[in-house]
Amino acid sequence: EKGSAFAARGVALPPYDTRATIARLEALVEKLKPQTLVALGDSFHDREAGHRMSPEDAARLARLSRSLDWVWIAGNHDPVPPRAFGGAVMEELRVGPLTFRHEPRAAPSTGEVAGHLHPCAAVRVRGRRLRRRCFASDGTRMIMPAFGAYAGGLNVLDAAYGDLLPGFDFHAWMMGAKTVIPVSARRLEGD
Repeated sequence: EKGSAFAARGVALPPYDTRATIARLEALVEKLKPQTLVALGDSFHDREAGHRMSPEDAARLARLSRSLDWVWIAGNHDPVPPRAFGGAVMEELRVGPLTFRHEPRAAPSTGEVAGHLHPCAAVRVRGRRLRRRCFASDGTRMIMPAFGAYAGGLNVLDAAYGDLLPGFDFHAWMMGAKTVIPVSARRLEGD
């Protein structure tokens, strides 16, 4: 529904991102068969997202979210996700040694799994620059990539990550079409 939000403001983006994102999510749930799904916030572009979704997309998301234990972590764009899609809404979720939250904490936080920053990484491979979404981890916390079709990415070497992933003592787990490849921060390039 990010595309529909921009379209309502006169920005020419096709409004099909919701359908593409739900289709990817359905495929992953079908393949992996999780018992629980935790959405780390900003699952919806704004408070009106549920009203802008097509009835077909809304029905697909509602059906999917009711097919397993679903947790919506409140984000800065969606502090109150639409109730029509079911699931529990929480500020953060603790599961054993892990804490799932939207925004990573500035202080070291062992077991933290967060979103918000939409990490991506760039590396040079055979003379060509490759930039991809990535998981970023220093071994104690992980910052997850954005899932949405139109979500951008902030390079993990950006100053915004400075307190979260200090120095070059972390890896970017870069996403390929069918694989995830760990790349040492020392090999990465800025934007």
